[in-house]
Amino acid sequence: MTPEPSKIATTVLRLGAIVVFVVAQSGSHPGLSLKGEGLGVTLLTASVVLTLLVAVLPSPQPVPGLSPPDTTPHGTTRPAEDAQAPAPPTHGTPGNFAPSLDGGVEPGPSARRRPGEPGRSWVDGVAASLNRFSSATLLGVPVKLIALGLGVVLSIVLDSVAEGSPAIAVLYFCVAAAGARYRLAQALPIVVLAATGLLASGAGSGQLNRDLSLIFSIGVVFLVMYSIKERRAARAVQAREAVLAERARIAREIHDILAHSLSAQIVHLEGAKLLLRAERNEEALERVVQARDLAKSGLEEARRAVSALREDPPALPSALRTLADDFETATGQSCTLRITGTRRRLQPETELTLLRTAQEALTNVRRHAPGQPADVRLAFANRSCDLEVTNPAASAPGTPGGGYGLMGMRERAELLGGTLTAGETPNGFRVHLKVPA
Repeated sequence: MTPEPSKIATTVLRLGAIVVFVVAQSGSHPGLSLKGEGLGVTLLTASVVLTLLVAVLPSPQPVPGLSPPDTTPHGTTRPAEDAQAPAPPTHGTPGNFAPSLDGGVEPGPSARRRPGEPGRSWVDGVAASLNRFSSATLLGVPVKLIALGLGVVLSIVLDSVAEGSPAIAVLYFCVAAAGARYRLAQALPIVVLAATGLLASGAGSGQLNRDLSLIFSIGVVFLVMYSIKERRAARAVQAREAVLAERARIAREIHDILAHSLSAQIVHLEGAKLLLRAERNEEALERVVQARDLAKSGLEEARRAVSALREDPPALPSALRTLADDFETATGQSCTLRITGTRRRLQPETELTLLRTAQEALTNVRRHAPGQPADVRLAFANRSCDLEVTNPAASAPGTPGGGYGLMGMRERAELLGGTLTAGETPNGFRVHLKVPA
């Protein structure tokens, strides 16, 4: 697997920082040497470099062509697919070799490459070893966290031994990395270790004031990095919650559009089947026609829902004007639209709720009050928005079933902290929605 360019760049920058540290350390007193006091500085510098290399190892990546290590506990049964593996070769030959015709050995089936399969180089083996090591734990503690702790101790010792050493920068890095990568229970011991080491070093060298300032600085660095990590985690949780809320909203849209319409169609079609068995063909035909009308209406509503789910939906007044025009085209009756107050864009969910309520109310007028006009009023207030849809009483019974239903409209209103009332009036029927805006 080819590493991502961003990870390669990050690794190169970290390795470059380690090289800069070694170069800067060579200018300290005593500097790097293989004898005298310089030898101790060299050994400490090498130890710091090794711990930093462990700490900045890339995250484990799967190596192509290499199987994961066998983690089956001793005494347990292998999986069923392993039982079908070929038995190991006999005659005392190693597992990856088989006896040849001349009495020697040759590569066995597990060591031979298949046609077109790339060979495994030593680089793959090193990469696999690094991956396993970087993800290992010691007594339940990650190896990288242990490396950061060793880096803290070694950097404090190196700073006390060599004057002008850049080891304090390593100390800052270890504390910052612990705060940015690990939980508080895991990272806090690193800060305590750094503070204790600085206090001991300052007491022994007579530079306690300087080390107290360093303790304050590393505490600030740790708090900053830990807060950044927590903020990122909170943002990730919020993003997941937003995705779940959007999924719920889309599911609610689909349910509101199709559930009642499809259930009504099933009822009509079942009734038509029973009427056909009783040879009541005319009544069965009426049921089929009603089911067809419900299907057409449901399709129209689904198309409107798809349009409303687009990233840039039209403004609410324009969308209501489209609904009124569709009502007049479908019924031949008038649909008056009145908008009062200062027009403005509302939150997308608020506009969608207002639009869905108007759509459902007009659909109910078409089904339950056929041949009657409708009146739609939208009022913008300072902190709220009112929608009212009214129609005269019908003289003939309408089509039963279909639509979102009053329950779905009330649920939408309650989700926004609004209220919805619907019921008969002396002159007909009225649906009133009020939402914060």
